[in-house]
Amino acid sequence: MFPMVTELRNYGQQTIRVARYIGQGFMITLSHANRLPVTIQYPYEKLITPERFRGRIHFEFDKCIACEVCVRVCPIDLPVVDWQLETDIRKKRLLNYSIDFGLCIFCGNCVEYCPTNCLSMTEEYELSTYDRHELNFNQIALGRLPMSVIEDYTIRKISNLPQIKNE
Repeated sequence: MFPMVTELRNYGQQTIRVARYIGQGFMITLSHANRLPVTIQYPYEKLITPERFRGRIHFEFDKCIACEVCVRVCPIDLPVVDWQLETDIRKKRLLNYSIDFGLCIFCGNCVEYCPTNCLSMTEEYELSTYDRHELNFNQIALGRLPMSVIEDYTIRKISNLPQIKNE
């Protein structure tokens, strides 16, 4: 008789616990129901990216010393650095630098560990193309600075969204 009573009591406790969890889920759902929808009309409206946003990498050819630290710290050995040793001055001369953004995971290690700060992250995130070979950027394409969202007068900037403030 006692095992049946304890099983019935455990069943009742589990039922109450399940009802409490379902109630908590409904309360969370109802708390989101009174929020206004946030719709961004993308090509005409853009969000202002945060200060530490990791977008496309910007490269300054004149600052690079071809030390290949960026290649060593990259988890996928992505940057391609071609250099030539100048025997008369015993220094490396950078010939070519390229990054394939089709493979890049935007971890920021190359920017963080660059000793000369020739690499930096920009706020450019629109890298979509129809051909994946167009995502292989050489030093000329990497040296191009993107237009800032704040400076673009054709786009309406959205910076104060209720979901982005303190969540």
